[in-house]
Amino acid sequence: MPELLDAPAAWDLLRRLRTTDEALAAGMVPDGDGGLRWGRPATPEAQELAGRYLPLCLAGPEVAFAQLGQSLDGFIATRTGDADFVTGEEDRCHLHRLRALSDAVLVGAGTAVADDPRLTVRACAGDNPVRVVLDPRGRVPRSSGVFTDGAAPTLWVVGPDAAPADPGAGAEVLVLPGAAAFAPVRLLATLARRGLGRVLIEGGGVTVSRFLHEQALHRLYVTVAPVLLGDGIPGLRFPGTPVMREALRPPLRRALLGEDTLFEFALRPAGGPSGGPAD
Repeated sequence: MPELLDAPAAWDLLRRLRTTDEALAAGMVPDGDGGLRWGRPATPEAQELAGRYLPLCLAGPEVAFAQLGQSLDGFIATRTGDADFVTGEEDRCHLHRLRALSDAVLVGAGTAVADDPRLTVRACAGDNPVRVVLDPRGRVPRSSGVFTDGAAPTLWVVGPDAAPADPGAGAEVLVLPGAAAFAPVRLLATLARRGLGRVLIEGGGVTVSRFLHEQALHRLYVTVAPVLLGDGIPGLRFPGTPVMREALRPPLRRALLGEDTLFEFALRPAGGPSGGPAD
């Protein structure tokens, strides 16, 4: 009897796949519904991993996706900025898997200052992505871990008036010519020209909301924890519609991550034309 494909082995295969041909060579077969499944006996956990991550693995060389973890009432942190931790351990593993499937993980200056995140892959097997710090005014301290820990390459994206005279050895500095160059679609194109086509926008809420509003995202992952904060730092916020029937209702999939619920929104096909700001 053939040995069952377990979750660690399945993830090791999945994180290396980028094309359908590679998936077929790795032993996957058509599932009859337009997708792929494991061609050999697999544990339920291995099957779940394929169902959840294979669409992202095969989304192509240029795909932008975002992740937020929030409370049931829509906050990613308390009013003091405490976010340790809104969601549970399974969601943190999910986030690290998204990092492992990206070329770059991007955060705004506010998140870099408030959280001093590591932005590395630790909860699962995988390579660290390039860490991109979006900092038009150059306000992220040079003592931040992304500049000093040496755990992964860091790209510090600053405006023309914020370029450090001596950035040190902790990061590569990319100076953009002005505000227009920081627009999400143009920024993603700049990163793609540097070989960073698969980009995870990880935070914070302002940055993710801007990418969503300007239609720069292909996928959006939102994990909702069964906790009520009452107030705090909001997650998604963008100019909305006054008419409910015109609200965004993209195709979605749901999954349970322990006590949390993961919502995966398919916003537009990878490789499609980039839109302008949402109406």
